[in-house]
Amino acid sequence: MAGSKLDPIDRQILAELQADGRITNVELARRVGISAPPCLRRVRALEEAGYIRGYHAQIDPRQMGFEVQVFAMVRLHSQAERDLSAFEAHCRNLPLVRECHMLNGEIDFILKCVAPDLSTFQTFLTQHLTSAENVASVKTSLVIRGAKEEPGVPFDVLEARLKAGSSR
Repeated sequence: MAGSKLDPIDRQILAELQADGRITNVELARRVGISAPPCLRRVRALEEAGYIRGYHAQIDPRQMGFEVQVFAMVRLHSQAERDLSAFEAHCRNLPLVRECHMLNGEIDFILKCVAPDLSTFQTFLTQHLTSAENVASVKTSLVIRGAKEEPGVPFDVLEARLKAGSSR
């Protein structure tokens, strides 16, 4: 398990930063029980190792005028690696696509999309998604409301697994 390669302080640093990416190094060091210089060294090492991919503000799309959120399930004609990679590259260039995940099963990709209104989404759907090369079909589901949106990983579950694994 990848998380077990980190010591408890590193995991606690990650949990604290995941909860509040704006925390100062001094406060982070206080919370994890070490002094500020080694804390900063650990954070930089975690960044360089790829555990921390970035720091972001969570923006409310509706507050910014993006009233429509849609999940689009995309099926491709071909699942050759070249075609899968080409579709992923296409999605990276579409600003309304906020997430793109390849799946197994009947659907090849699920996309999380936002748009200011249904008309804009419909134009996007017909001009950029269903007409894209290798796209066989697109089924969409409009989000009525969200009940949970929690980025990152559940550190309490990781710690429980590590504890259970060490007591065996």
